[in-house]
Amino acid sequence: MSLYKSDTFELPNLHQVGWPFVGAAAIVWALMAWALGTFGFFIGLLGTAWVAYFFRDPERVTPIADNLIISPADGKVCFIGEAVPPAELGLPAEPMARISIFLNLFDVHVNRIPVAGTIVGTYYAGSEYLNAADPRASDANRRLSIKHRLPDGREIAYVQVAGLVARQIINTLKPDQAVKTGERFGIIRFGSRADIYLPKGTVPLVCMGQKMVGGETIMADLSNSQPARTGEVR
Repeated sequence: MSLYKSDTFELPNLHQVGWPFVGAAAIVWALMAWALGTFGFFIGLLGTAWVAYFFRDPERVTPIADNLIISPADGKVCFIGEAVPPAELGLPAEPMARISIFLNLFDVHVNRIPVAGTIVGTYYAGSEYLNAADPRASDANRRLSIKHRLPDGREIAYVQVAGLVARQIINTLKPDQAVKTGERFGIIRFGSRADIYLPKGTVPLVCMGQKMVGGETIMADLSNSQPARTGEVR
């Protein structure tokens, strides 16, 4: 449930990992108000409000249907194509369909399960902290890769990728865990990237530059045979 809800306004929850940061920001706010007076009060207020805003965890309405792939993160689509999945996943070293999402500092950073199934395993790798919008970030940056088995036995993967500012990836998934579409599974602190690898030949239902809503936007339908979509800025 949200902290406050009415017919016209809803204040979302804070993700639990955000409370220490909000508390620290509030202490700095109090110190700035004491040391700098009114100016410090308003600067500290803005800083504390931004920290709380960053860690917001809004409720989402998730479309539920077999074969639908739902966006695991908020952000902008920055890559659609084929790519070999990270080696640590143990998947065949063959290209899969990949859709990448760039999360800026103002996006919701809570990550969500893209489709129902079972977690095979999670794997840390990488050591760099390039800008998450950099195409090299998927292979070079610190990341946590998740291998996921669908009910029909096929396997997909999705990856939490740290960015230039983000330095900690939080993930709650365990091997053999059964998961449902839209469930929360982690958060990346500050700017970051999310990659999802789907069976080769999967037709994306999103376009480059399109804004994703984690837990809501339909990214692909594994049973779909429509042509890839194009988009226009209007």
